[in-house]
Amino acid sequence: MIGLLRNGLISPPAVRLDGQRVSIRPPLARDWQEWADLRERSRAFLTPWEPTWPADALARTAYLRRLRRQIIEWRDDEAYGFLAVERRTDRVAGGIGLSNIRRGVAQTATLGYWVGETYARRGYMGEATRLTLDFAFGQLGLHRIEAACLPTNAPSRGLLEKVGFQYEGYARGYLRIDGAWRDHVLYAILREEWRG
Repeated sequence: MIGLLRNGLISPPAVRLDGQRVSIRPPLARDWQEWADLRERSRAFLTPWEPTWPADALARTAYLRRLRRQIIEWRDDEAYGFLAVERRTDRVAGGIGLSNIRRGVAQTATLGYWVGETYARRGYMGEATRLTLDFAFGQLGLHRIEAACLPTNAPSRGLLEKVGFQYEGYARGYLRIDGAWRDHVLYAILREEWRG
């Protein structure tokens, strides 16, 4: 499933899930410039909802480090990161992933995502989320997917509720977002609730 590239990078698995307008697939080294350009154009849109970006956040070397880590996480069944791309053009629209995989009696993961500003509120991330849930419950055999967002992030809350997540509670000081510990609202969906 995972091989070696000539430049020493471990290659991501050849996985691609297609929806009507969006596909999800692991990021590739060749995606760096497009990914970085979209993130840079969307910086003001994204930073209120994300951890503080390091100084080299968009550098190719940082991207390749992230890519190596993600490939190892795939191999070790710890996390699964995807790019969400327009199906027609293969242009990067955002990112989505499952992290904090817990096996054993839990069979749980945490869902996270981001979308470029030009693609926001157009249904792309909702479709990418549905594809990711299909992957999580089908291919990975998980039982529960959790997600959290800032209470003020109405679009994210709406997306989670629209695809079937249930509100479960409020976590104080849950994640360090945009330089400060922020409260989050917690959501989850169970395998038997998913209607993919």
